[in-house]
Amino acid sequence: MLVSAKEMLVKAKAGKYAVGQFNINNLEWTKAILQTSQENNSPVILGVSEGAGKYMCGFKTVADMVKAMIDSLGITVPVAIHLDHGSYEGAKKAIEAGFSSVMFDGSKYAIDENIEKTKEIISIAHGKGISVEAEVGAIGGEEDGVIGGGEVADPDECKLIADLGVDMLAAGIGNIHGKYPANWAGLNFDVLAQIQEKTGIMPLVLHGGTGIPADMIKKAISLGVSKINVNTECQLAFADATRKYIEAGKDLEGKGFDPRKLLAPGFEAIKATVKEKMELFGSVDKA
Repeated sequence: MLVSAKEMLVKAKAGKYAVGQFNINNLEWTKAILQTSQENNSPVILGVSEGAGKYMCGFKTVADMVKAMIDSLGITVPVAIHLDHGSYEGAKKAIEAGFSSVMFDGSKYAIDENIEKTKEIISIAHGKGISVEAEVGAIGGEEDGVIGGGEVADPDECKLIADLGVDMLAAGIGNIHGKYPANWAGLNFDVLAQIQEKTGIMPLVLHGGTGIPADMIKKAISLGVSKINVNTECQLAFADATRKYIEAGKDLEGKGFDPRKLLAPGFEAIKATVKEKMELFGSVDKA
């Protein structure tokens, strides 16, 4: 069922586990993630970046597809559709289109402007029962053409934003989007502990979940991270399985070119990746 992300994350924070946000890119992605959530009795957040939303013909198409799929697949676990790294205008559009959760990424603005814009998005979203994520300190790597260097957030700024009434807070702690470089310094747990201390029961969000070692993920969860975003890992698994299918010449056997057959190994690879993450995050049987 479609819900805001608030309740599932409050429960996750209290229970010391995390809910995965898995970004969706098309019908296969959405179906694979929803089915895996149901099979593992796990709450889930479907992330949609502005670029992916545009690719899938707009936020309304995405919201309507997810709602129809929840219905047709008989999904009973809690599901949120969440705008990932939304701009100010994008967040307003996603709210209108029927998303149940939005992220307003004001990290590129000076803190005063970030606060003003965040307050406005909170007031629109909360009026409709929609949860809001805010960001302090840019997350490194590339996300829809915006490149950040893996900054570390200021715990005092985190408190300022948390106190506005957001439902979850993404704080940069040296994490990056995409593949991690060989010389990556790892997560800054000292800063994470300070942020947790200042923001109390606020669920914290870890972006760039692909490639962070399992022990670091577990430590981050123990320090208040309740939502972990995964995108690149599912894309890599899908691409790898699809490449193997084609390299084995299976698309040339019988009706192996049928997209339902051609995309099936990639679909299964997404499901396996999502299941593995749900087990690592501790969200299995927490629906």
